[in-house]
Amino acid sequence: MKLSKNSIVIIAFLLSLSINSQEILTKEKALEITLENNFGIKIAKNNLEIAENNTSIYNTGFLPTATLNSGANYQRNNQSLTFTDRTTGNDSEISGDGVVSKTYNASLALNYTIFDGFGRKYNVQQLKETYNLTELQARETIENTYLQLFTTYFQIARLSENTNNLAEALTISKQRLQRAQYQYDYGQSTKLELLNAQVDVNNDSITLITAKQQLNNAKRGLNVILGSKDDTNFDVETEVDYNKMLNYDDLKSKTLENNSLLKQNEKNIAISEFNIKINKANFLPSLNFNTSYGFNKTVNENLINPFGAKLITSDGLNAGLNLTWNVFDGGATKTRVTNAKIALDNQQILLEQQKVNIENNLKNTWENYNNQLFILSAQEQNVLSNQNNFDRTQERFKLGQITSVEFRQAQINLINAKTALNNAKFDAKLIELQLLQLSGDILNVKF
Repeated sequence: MKLSKNSIVIIAFLLSLSINSQEILTKEKALEITLENNFGIKIAKNNLEIAENNTSIYNTGFLPTATLNSGANYQRNNQSLTFTDRTTGNDSEISGDGVVSKTYNASLALNYTIFDGFGRKYNVQQLKETYNLTELQARETIENTYLQLFTTYFQIARLSENTNNLAEALTISKQRLQRAQYQYDYGQSTKLELLNAQVDVNNDSITLITAKQQLNNAKRGLNVILGSKDDTNFDVETEVDYNKMLNYDDLKSKTLENNSLLKQNEKNIAISEFNIKINKANFLPSLNFNTSYGFNKTVNENLINPFGAKLITSDGLNAGLNLTWNVFDGGATKTRVTNAKIALDNQQILLEQQKVNIENNLKNTWENYNNQLFILSAQEQNVLSNQNNFDRTQERFKLGQITSVEFRQAQINLINAKTALNNAKFDAKLIELQLLQLSGDILNVKF
């Protein structure tokens, strides 16, 4: 079936409408989807739930233990008994085959540790600190996911704008090729001008295809971060706002107070302190209470012993206290306490090291951020200058006052300037997010 020219135009128009109506994935929506579906965040939440379960009273040792035991036993034996008459000294024997004895028993035992040298108390406090540590680890995971999300999001925005710039450049190159073709057909230019225009169109086409491929790859990467199972296509917002209220002294104060890595190390120190106390608890005695109620029944059938009992039953309540004091364990407890103190010292050293490293990282990032804002301002002026230069060059090229080489150079300069501006714009925002992550404020960022 042949399509008319009008039909082709209509189809192209509808396709353009479809492309232009592609869904916009806002920053807020991307963040909402990520917090709900991201795989790493889901695992972090599960780990937090495990840590919470570990702080339950069922895992602290403060509850008693109860044990129920029961059993039954059946015996069928051949028996013989020999009696000696004390008067005559003669022996007499009684025997029986298939003598049956049945035994039944049941008991309920309750055990409770009254005192264990405060080991349980310190263990509970350590479990609570472990939960707090896991909570901070989950927060760090979310912070890293925030940064990963917006790094990819802004990379898509960067590639989208670069792709649009390259598409615009290709359109200009095609117009130049068409002009060169007309001039060559009418003998107003040489074959060389036409060939140069064709080469530039090919190069611009290849560059545009490469940019589109990079854009598609970045979108697929964002789908992974979003936890999306489908290969969803979308557009993103390209507007960027900067936080003009950032101050180095405030950032430093917040970093030392709220940085997730520093907070985690502080919790590790608390855990190490409780570990020392838990090990020291082994120097003290432990007191345990136990009680049980038991029932036993024995049934002896076809007895051969005339003095034996055919039925024996017993039941009763037993209770007791047990004091245990490991006076000397060969120095094992002393060694564990000493090693726990060394581990605590290592955690304190690590905290100081982290403070130095993070403060140095903050200084470098802050300086980089200010430099990037300056570069952004300079690139904005550079684009204006190159755009003005290109517009003038294009007019002169149309009038035949300059060569295609000069026109092409002006076009390349404009493309490079726009690309550099895009890079500066999004790099500055990403560095700003790194500053907010260092200060522990990235989760409060507003877009």
